[in-house]
Order: sequence, then structure tokens, then C-alpha cells
Amino acid sequence: MILSCQNISKEFVEDTILSNVSFHIEDYEKAAVVGINGAGKTTLLRIIVGELTPDLGQVVLSKGKTLGYLAQNAGLQSKNSIYDELLSVKRNLTLLEEQIQATELAMKDAGDAALAALMEKYSLLTHQYESGGGYTYKSELTGVLKGLGFSEEDFSKSIETLSGGQKTRVALGKLLLLSPDLIILDEPTNHLDMQSIAWLETYLLNYKGAVLIVSHDRFFLDRIAGKIIELDQSRATVFAGNYSDYAKKKEQLRISAWNAYLNQQREIRHQEEVIEKLRSFNREKSIKRAESREKMLDKMNVLEKPIEVQADMHLSLTPRLKSGNDVLSIEGLSKAYGSQKLFADVSLEIKRGEHVAIIGDNGTGKTTLLKILNGLLPADSGSFRLGANVEIGYYDQEHHVLHSEKTLFDEISDDYPYLTNTEIRNVLAAFLFTGDDVFKQVSDLSGGERGRVSLAKLMLGNANFLILDEPTNHLDIMSKEILEDALNHYEGTVLYVSHDRYFINRTASRILELTGKTFVNYIGNYDYYLEKKNVPQTGKSAAQPTSSTADSESKADWKQQKEEQARLRKRENDLKKCEERIAKLEERMRELDAETEKPDVAVNVARLQEISKEQAEIDTALNGLYELWEELAE
Repeated sequence: MILSCQNISKEFVEDTILSNVSFHIEDYEKAAVVGINGAGKTTLLRIIVGELTPDLGQVVLSKGKTLGYLAQNAGLQSKNSIYDELLSVKRNLTLLEEQIQATELAMKDAGDAALAALMEKYSLLTHQYESGGGYTYKSELTGVLKGLGFSEEDFSKSIETLSGGQKTRVALGKLLLLSPDLIILDEPTNHLDMQSIAWLETYLLNYKGAVLIVSHDRFFLDRIAGKIIELDQSRATVFAGNYSDYAKKKEQLRISAWNAYLNQQREIRHQEEVIEKLRSFNREKSIKRAESREKMLDKMNVLEKPIEVQADMHLSLTPRLKSGNDVLSIEGLSKAYGSQKLFADVSLEIKRGEHVAIIGDNGTGKTTLLKILNGLLPADSGSFRLGANVEIGYYDQEHHVLHSEKTLFDEISDDYPYLTNTEIRNVLAAFLFTGDDVFKQVSDLSGGERGRVSLAKLMLGNANFLILDEPTNHLDIMSKEILEDALNHYEGTVLYVSHDRYFINRTASRILELTGKTFVNYIGNYDYYLEKKNVPQTGKSAAQPTSSTADSESKADWKQQKEEQARLRKRENDLKKCEERIAKLEERMRELDAETEKPDVAVNVARLQEISKEQAEIDTALNGLYELWEELAE
């Protein structure tokens, strides 16, 4: 075991973020932390690396082991070039090179006496150099940079001139070259294109150490993780397997928890009805039976209602108007920035109902194409044409449809004045903005929150052609899955840019890969695209039963269902007869009680004996009927 987290708890003001979180990471294990935004994933990582102190609990790193941490937005500050910054990680080897060179020079002029000592030193230095990877570190460094999407022309660029995402990639490269015993990564794929993500997956799978990742990239987690640590309601649950394994087990647990809760609620209601009925019989023994059941009910450990987070957010994207069959036609479209040609002579068509994903490396022009189609940028040459009744709904990465000075409530009400206050709150609640959240200013929102507001406005727009630029960026896994379900039920047309392979796999019916300054067409989802690109895939399809087997199973189910229905009808019939018999005997008991109060009977000893005997028989019969009724009522 390389890392142990024991009962970690953390609060900010009065908000409990983590509560008794415990798990461990074994040597060479690849594990992932998942949870909705705000669940405490980054907080947990910062506690593990010592940037935050837990209120309770402790983090134990095995003696002599090292760890490296990459934050979400690593603020790398350096005057070095990209290459020199990564080279600084190998400073021990460059120092050895200098010492080896100095020793070689000294050996040329050394006398016999000094030469032996220098040769021994030289032998020691070269051994250290070789065992430390001295003959491979430059190719390793170049491989890491290229794998993370840097070209050789980029190597000489100064760190100061890079964007935030590029700086994070450089920081990731440094961490990989450091090769600590435990690598901890917070959203490492955020600033990588698909090719770089695939490279990182392979690198981490072959890494000779342990890895702990926070990521919303489910495809990435499926390939890397062998253990999932879920943070939910401030607590941690550990699942064996990758993300898909976790999702299946989580769904099974969710269904089991709901079934247990619903079954117990049914049992409670049933017992309350039985108690009420027993009391209504108004006999001493039936009342005692009711009291006994009440005591049992009081001792029952009542299950809490499971929290259905996903039920809070339902997207419904409904086109106001049906478009023509031809939605978009592009002919000879070209675009370049100076000498950098993005794409040239592109021609393609999109039909109504298609869900088309555009993929490709960063900087190839994917977002540029979307901006051209939305009239935000001019094309250099070529043209495009929208079909009849086509109404575009555009979602961009920068969320230009939002006004930073407005509150969320005003953002919706100003654009859709016909909505009532309740309707506006319901729309925002569907995107997880409840209570006073609706009065937050747009300028105070996180990237993920702005994305959800933009999606809310897109939903209200009733467009029939959605053009989306990285719609899953900054969304947590739950929000991604809800958006996927909405798009899969959407009757309009969708064209989107995304590097989220899991999202593409679930929502795309066609893929356009932007490569070599043109688009290559694939009719299928991401799995189909990989198959055609000759990337090996794993996974088995479940065997389907033969028709004869299915028919026999269906007949058996039908027969069992009929038998169960017959059993229930008989039980209800018997219960009704039992209640009628109890009612008749109780009525007879009341008649006998009334007769004993008559003056002429009170002095008639023989009649009183007869009445007493009949009452005893009725009392015995009633006791048996009460027991039978309880059995039938169960």
C-alpha cells in the first residue's frame, strides 16, 4: 500500500465537504475519484498533497515514497522555453553530463598517478548516468512533449507566452518526467485534444507507479481506472472496476435502495391499516394485538428516502417548427489565418434528424467552422446554405449569449418575458439552480454554471438545428448524462464539436473528422470510428436468447402470473369472508350482552348459563378468526 486516507473530514464555515472519508491506494494501482461538481474531489486531493489540513483524520504516504500533483489550472511561472522547462526535471543528468565531460578533459592531461583515480571516477559517473536513464532522457522528453500536443516548432516558445491550457500541459509533462511513485492528477484531459488524451492513456497504463485521478472524462476513466472512489453527500464509497463497472453497480445499488425504501413504506402503511382494523373490532384481545403491532412498528429502523439527484434536472429540447429534410449544405468552404490554412474546399450536407459530431486535433479549425455557420466569421471562399424553416440554436464555449451584469433570473426573464416567475424558477431548477441561486450574477458563476445557464436558454429557444461547441466542458458526469439523454430524444438536427469520446459515443450518428485540412466522413458513433481507424476495441455483446427459448420463457412467465393472480383473488375472498364472519359474531355478542341486561333474564339462572356458554364459544371463535384475519392480511 502506497497511500492511506483514514477518516478524513473537512468543513468550510458550516458546510460539510468531507465526512469520515477512508480509502487506500496500492502500489501500481490506477484509481479515480468521481462525484458531482462541489462534492469535494479537489478538496480531497489538496488534503492528500498537504495543501489543506483536514479537520479530522490523517493521510499516510508509505515511507520513502514520493508523490507528484497536477492541479486543474497549474499556474506555471517561468522564463524558460518549453523544452528547457522540461529539461530542468533532468537536472541531475545534465549535471552528470557536465561532470563526465570535465573528467574526460582531465584524463587527457593527467599523469599516471592521477589517471587511475580519474578513470575510477569516470566509471562511477557513467554508471550513474546510464542507470538514471542518461542515454534515453532526451528522446523521452521529446516524446512527452509531442504526446501532449507540442510540435518541435513549439519547443523554443517561452513559457510566458503560453495560454493557461498550454502551461498546464507543460506542468503535466514535467510531472510525468519526474516519475514519482504516486501521480495525482486533477482533470488532466481538460486541455488535451483526442490524440493527446489517447497518448496519455497509454502512458499512464504503462506507468510503473500508482495513479490517482479526478476526471469527468468517462472514456478516459474506462481505460485507466481499476478502482472508483465516489464522493457523494460528503462520504466516500469504493467500487472495484472502471467507470462503466461503477455506473452499473451504482445503478443496481440505487434500484436496491429505492426498492428497500418503497417496500418498507408499503409495510409501514400495511401495518398501520392492520392496527386500525384490529382496533375497530373493539375487543380486548384485538386491541392488545393492535398494541403489540404498534410496539413492533415503533422499533422498526425506518430507512431514509434515497436522494434522487438526477431527478432534479430534466432537459426537454423540443423544436417549435419542423425543418425541411435538407438542413445544411456546404460547398467549397475554405478558411485560413495568414499562412495557416485550416480547411480548404469543404463540401458536405446534413439532413434533418442527424446527430453529427466534429472531431479533430486542437487548432485544426473545428470551432472556426461553427462560427462561420453562425455568421460570426467570414469564410475565405465557398458558401453554405440553410434549408427551409431551419432555426439555429448556438451554444459557444465563451457563452456570448449571457450578460455578465444580469442575475440568472433576469437573464431568462428579459429574453422570455412571457414566462411567469414560477416557470422561470422551474427552468432554472431543471439546471440545478434553486432557491437564492437564481439571484446570482452571471459574472459570479463558474464555467460549468455558465454552461448550464446557456443550455437553459438554448432549451427555451425551441430551435430545430442545434450547433454546439464543446457542450460538455465543465459539466460534471451527472449533467453530461442528462444532456446526452435530452439530445438522444431530440427530434431536430444536431451539429457539435466535442473531444468527449463517451458523449460522442452516446449521441452521434455520424462523425466528421477534420484532418489534413478536410473532413473525413464516418457513418456511426465513436466506437465505429475507432473500428474504422483500426484501433483495437474490447467488450462483448450480451448473447441474445433464441426465439424458441424466449417463447418458452414467456409462456412460463404468463402461467406463473396467472397462478399468482388466482392466489391473490382467493386470499382477498377468504379475507372478506373472515371479516364478514367476525362482524356476525361481534353482532351476536352485542345481542347477548343486551339480553343479559333485561330484568326478566337477569333473574333467569338457566338462561344466563346458556348465554354465558354461547359467549364463551363466540369469544373462542373470534380469537381464532382474529388470528386467521392477521394471517390473511399479511
